[in-house]
Amino acid sequence: MTEHDVLAGVGPRLRALRQARSMSLAALAAETGLTASTLSRLETGKLRPTLEQLLPLARTHGVPLDDLVAAPPTGDPRIHLRPIRRSGFTVVPLTRRPGGIQAYKVIYPPAARTPAKPLRTHDGYEWFYVLNGQVHLFLGDQQYRLGPGEAAEFDTRTPHQIVSAGTEPAELLTLFSAQGEQAHLSSQLG
Repeated sequence: MTEHDVLAGVGPRLRALRQARSMSLAALAAETGLTASTLSRLETGKLRPTLEQLLPLARTHGVPLDDLVAAPPTGDPRIHLRPIRRSGFTVVPLTRRPGGIQAYKVIYPPAARTPAKPLRTHDGYEWFYVLNGQVHLFLGDQQYRLGPGEAAEFDTRTPHQIVSAGTEPAELLTLFSAQGEQAHLSSQLG
């Protein structure tokens, strides 16, 4: 492939990633710091992408930069985990394809270090499995305590929150729908 071919394919890939997450240009602009106009011109191929534009887009979409530019495959099927740490949470993406169900390992800080937040609602569903530690699942007016080996699944239109229930961090394997990924990761990492 020529350089022109590689760059011509970036726009459609960016649009597909954004649409798979059901994101508007305005929402993506807010997350990346790029303007909606710039994003639109990148997606339509009217603007040649720069590294400074592609880096925040790759980070926001949770994909390697190689995926945006369609770098030739190396034959290595391993997923290179890159933890994201903010506000006491550590989130490790375990899948790398855009759209659909996304898998994450989420490490919740000890209960004493977790600020109180209101319960949230959004479209979608969530499933999690407790690997280590204890968590409280607040679901509507109910509260559940889950430990290692226990799992929960729920409709995220029900007000909910998950927090560590102990003095040690809690580690969960979590599956989000696209809507759940957008709502939870932006609130936990924001």
